[in-house]
Amino acid sequence: MADIALVCGAGGALGSSLVKAFLARGDRVMATDRRGGGDSEVPGLHYEALDLSVPDQVEALWERLEDQRERPRWVVNAVGAFRPGTVAATEPDELRFVEDVNLATAWWSCRAAARRLAAGGAIVNVSSRSALMGGAGAAAYSVAKAGVVRLTEVLAAELAGRRVRVNAILPSVIDTPANRASMSELRMQNAVPPADVAAVAAFLCSEAAAAVTGAAIPVYGWA
Repeated sequence: MADIALVCGAGGALGSSLVKAFLARGDRVMATDRRGGGDSEVPGLHYEALDLSVPDQVEALWERLEDQRERPRWVVNAVGAFRPGTVAATEPDELRFVEDVNLATAWWSCRAAARRLAAGGAIVNVSSRSALMGGAGAAAYSVAKAGVVRLTEVLAAELAGRRVRVNAILPSVIDTPANRASMSELRMQNAVPPADVAAVAAFLCSEAAAAVTGAAIPVYGWA
């Protein structure tokens, strides 16, 4: 029977590439996005509307999957949003938004998966190069993505005894239409195609990566 991959945040450029990567190798895909939608005609693909910053919604999804005997083996948390700003300039509502989208979504998804994944399963969290650099101008985003890395490390230790792997990938500039519209041509020269980022996540959700857990893996090419 084909493995099931749960792709959280499937609506964006990276999310759609993740869906394609898992489908291409024969997995069935449960794709979630806050707005729902997606191509329901693709064999092996099912879309669910889900706000991962709301823990009750996340738990309800997993309970439905369990009732249907559709427990995922692979979980990728790719929800995220960038907001610029310094510590001094960041307002409370902006901080809450960035934390909810970038950290809380990963936290609640990881919590639900940690309670249910069987041995041999894997979680991949999408963090960012900003988590390691802490440069000026993206204060809340950098802190939230750093939290994703630490969440990954802690959960990897917690699930080691059950042989469930937890890793993070750290993209930098991804070659998306939105980034091409907002960034200079020079900045985009070394942007990484979303399919290449997705391929690393798919590798971490495979038997070939059975010895890898607790890692934060750079996926920013030569940027």
